Amino acid sequence: MVVAPRLRVAFDATSLLGARTGVGEVTAYLLEALSARDELDISAYAVTWRGREKLEQVVPAGVTSATLAFPARATRVLWPRVATPKIERWTGAVDVVHATAFVAPPSAAPVLLTIHDLTFVRFPEMCTRDTLSYARLIRAALDRGATVHTYSDFVAEEVRTTFDLPAQRVVRVYPGLAPTEGGDASRGRRVAGSDRYVLALATIEPRKNLPTLVRAFDAVADGDADLHLVIGGPDGWGVQAFDAACATARHRARVHRLGFVDDRDRRDLLAGAALLAYPSLYEGFGHPPLEAMQAGIPVVASNAGALPEVLGDAALLPDPFDVEAVADALARALADESLRDGLCRLGAQRAALYTWPRAADEVSRLYRRLAAAGGSTGRRG
Repeated sequence: MVVAPRLRVAFDATSLLGARTGVGEVTAYLLEALSARDELDISAYAVTWRGREKLEQVVPAGVTSATLAFPARATRVLWPRVATPKIERWTGAVDVVHATAFVAPPSAAPVLLTIHDLTFVRFPEMCTRDTLSYARLIRAALDRGATVHTYSDFVAEEVRTTFDLPAQRVVRVYPGLAPTEGGDASRGRRVAGSDRYVLALATIEPRKNLPTLVRAFDAVADGDADLHLVIGGPDGWGVQAFDAACATARHRARVHRLGFVDDRDRRDLLAGAALLAYPSLYEGFGHPPLEAMQAGIPVVASNAGALPEVLGDAALLPDPFDVEAVADALARALADESLRDGLCRLGAQRAALYTWPRAADEVSRLYRRLAAAGGSTGRRG
């Protein structure tokens, strides 16, 4: 029996450094799952100058770290214009490159580029200047022949349309979920500062639509004196709109902002919550609602972006621009026990569809296919 040689993969682990966003978390779990596969030999790189020396501390055992100096600002200027410097300068020769967060280096090997969402195209007013540079960087990678990976069919179709790509240039692989079962509900209620609360887990930024959630909670709280709203997540940008919504809320004393929450607090908060609210204006996937389903609590999300695809009929999905609709969904999910039971049952079934071993298997097979094709997936159009 002939055993295929181990596939050499250069993997972008930049997002694992520093305070992790959702992109960092999903990338960390993917790398962990891939590192357990015998057929892969992974070299992690980071597009950063100062943080590179910490790379070895954040990657799984068995993953090597490319820690030579990496001038991030210079590469962002050069890579959209010229195919140099190639990533092999840092990683050595590889069979495939996985650029895990919008920015892909030039390489002699085939490149897989993960695009998590197209917020910078759909809602540029919700983006920072750095995020707005993604379109130019993505176009350069596509012109060099990169294949795109997305975490939902919704984003895959957006990418094909926006960048005028044939179907075979864009591949969807659903991610897995962080473990969220088994939390301590009593401790979660202590962390929340309330025995009965609606939980939101999100970075405070415009896309997450938290001012609308505050207003919807305010309406529900009028008739529910024990209900609190608890928001766990760090500040992003545009925090002023959220602060203004809280300042004008009638029940602002029952709105609790926890800031960043670690994995233990996240599990316990989910275990103790009455429901999870996630009325995002746009999502490329949507991990928190599925993590809540996995933890056994009902979910009110929204009908925006990939959320209907990912959540199906296991959540209530109001229009995120309609405060009254969000408030009505919250009230129903809190008061109707039959509805709550049904959402929890469907939610458990839905969450079980998304696992990291399955995702790693699909990504590994994609690596092998790209390496075998030598990157001959075709150019634009």
